[in-house]
Amino acid sequence: MSIGIIDYGMGNLRSVQKALAVVGSRAEIISRPEQIDQADKIVLPGIGALKDAIAVVREKKLDEAIKRHVQRNKPFLGVCLGLQMLFDVGFEDGEHRALGIIPGKCVRFDVDSTLNLKVPHMGWNQLLIRRRSPILKDLPESAGVYFVHSYHVVPTDANVIATETDYGRPFVSSIWRDNLVATQFHPEKSQKIGLQMLANFAAM
Repeated sequence: MSIGIIDYGMGNLRSVQKALAVVGSRAEIISRPEQIDQADKIVLPGIGALKDAIAVVREKKLDEAIKRHVQRNKPFLGVCLGLQMLFDVGFEDGEHRALGIIPGKCVRFDVDSTLNLKVPHMGWNQLLIRRRSPILKDLPESAGVYFVHSYHVVPTDANVIATETDYGRPFVSSIWRDNLVATQFHPEKSQKIGLQMLANFAAM
């Protein structure tokens, strides 16, 4: 089963590829629509601004291939910006249309300054499991994972929420629908817990 990691110029591709290799799964870095179509599973990673990312994805004509992959119910893992791009719209530096695969929006953290919380939300935090998605198999409750982000997603349908995390108030830290899973945190930076998640994804 081939795993493709989508390269659109904004992802920590090698970190994801190396982490998958640690759990015994070979992944190829891909950058063309036909490669997405050929892959059994894909990972959409990313670091940066949604505005720039979605522009490159459209320019490279990767958007429709990503949508086809999801429509075919092939396993899909989005990571950080790869989660945010799945939604209808993002509000970083204006309003920007995203992939529209999952109904909802991506908004900036509105944290209570009296709690001395900073944006971006950076570092380790715990998962509150709402629905045990395939990548959460055999993981403990309140597992710690690594975050770096200033924006978070707000799904229209709460039924897609797999985990939440508290940062002043609860926010959605991962979603799950059919064979699509996506995380706001970085499994590839989350040590043993993250490796287990990637192994679970490879087994989907």
